Amino acid sequence: MTPPHRATATDARPLLLVLSHLRWDFVFQRPQHLLTRAARDHDVIVFEEPLFDAGAAHLDIGERAGGVRVAQLHLPEGMPPEAVLAAQRDAVDQLAATAAGRPLGLWYYTPMALEFSDHLAADLVIFDKMDELSAFKFAPPRLVELEAALFERADVVFTGGASMHRAAAHRHANIHCFPSSIDAAHFGTARDGGLADPRDQAGIAHPRIGFFGVIDERFDIDLLAEVAERAPELRFVMIGPVVKIDPDTLPRAANIHWLGGKSYAELPAYLAHWDIGWMPFAINESTKFISPTKTPEFLAAGLPVVSTAITDVVSPYGDAGLVEIAATADETVAAIRRLLEAPRAGWLAKVDAQLAQGSWDRTWAAMKSLIEAARTGAPSVRPSRLSVEETVGV
Repeated sequence: MTPPHRATATDARPLLLVLSHLRWDFVFQRPQHLLTRAARDHDVIVFEEPLFDAGAAHLDIGERAGGVRVAQLHLPEGMPPEAVLAAQRDAVDQLAATAAGRPLGLWYYTPMALEFSDHLAADLVIFDKMDELSAFKFAPPRLVELEAALFERADVVFTGGASMHRAAAHRHANIHCFPSSIDAAHFGTARDGGLADPRDQAGIAHPRIGFFGVIDERFDIDLLAEVAERAPELRFVMIGPVVKIDPDTLPRAANIHWLGGKSYAELPAYLAHWDIGWMPFAINESTKFISPTKTPEFLAAGLPVVSTAITDVVSPYGDAGLVEIAATADETVAAIRRLLEAPRAGWLAKVDAQLAQGSWDRTWAAMKSLIEAARTGAPSVRPSRLSVEETVGV
């Protein structure tokens, strides 16, 4: 077990204790981009949901790239729910105590964490509402109630997309829209022509139509099956972990290739050898407010994109002619075939003009300004909603 960091007399950096439902090492996404930047001038500890195994209860703390430390609470299998909450409460007490007189900020990704952290005396409470968790499969019954309590307690709230911001803007006086941004340099390496085709897709014929991301109830498996059947000449490369749905329900066909999860570092090599990026999101309650990070990531890789009619993709990307919107299997096949033949020079120029207006560094700088204003009680110096052109975020 790695002991919690103890502050020294020269360690004056604020402690930011992040309470997350997402595993740090699972998929590199919004929290990782933001919190590795926060770690430049904060002591950042991410407290994950418990891991249940056969061993004794213990708290492991390990440092990850970028200086973020991840705290994982291991608990015995079969532990009663009340005891689980008590163990989580003890763990966050230990972690918060390491502030040792420094400012303590609580950063919430899940309102469920209030069940074991509502007693903590924090100098600042941040709620980054990156998803509408109540609409997800297996959402806890108390989530809506606890989210209302978190809105009451938070000093500043961030939302992960424009549609979510519109739905939640009336719930807090200091709420700001920050759609996920883009690491253009990372995904831009897919355009250079120097990345070798990964071994597990090198034998797949072209044209390749690719998706990467978590494959769960938000992914329209029926649409994939229909499109693959209608276009046997296309090859569909699906990258990502399968969660909350039965893998046996995934469509199987000669032109569908399930390659499993890949690391963030590996993604550009896969995208470099795709012909079209595809976002086959289901249109349901779980996708009503999503703002997919992969939209600008596909574009930064230089890939034309087809997407279902997700609100935060239609506007601005569909409206600006940067992404093709297709609702049905027939529309999707037609859009893919059209993009395979379309010239790309003019489209890429428009893409690059859009992407040049934002970055994760810029997003974090704006968030940090609002956090400091909330910490000191100063008036907010930024508008309550950054434009999509400023954040380049979907």
